[in-house]
Amino acid sequence: MKTRIYVTLKNGVLDPQGKAIHHALEGLGFSGVNDVRAGKLIELDLADGVPTEEIEAMCTKLLANTVIENFRIEKAA
Repeated sequence: MKTRIYVTLKNGVLDPQGKAIHHALEGLGFSGVNDVRAGKLIELDLADGVPTEEIEAMCTKLLANTVIENFRIEKAA
């Protein structure tokens, strides 16, 4: 079972990578970009039947720093 974990910084947490991307886009002449927030995508290939609670435990124990990051689990159909 393909599962995607989207990890993003919480609101209010500074995002230096997002700022660098924003600055680079402006430098390349792209206008209209108000803000950029960078995150990460983790794809897992899990055995069928792995419970959502176990996937959430993977996220909270390793994949996301829940002090400064949020995560969202998306199971592929």
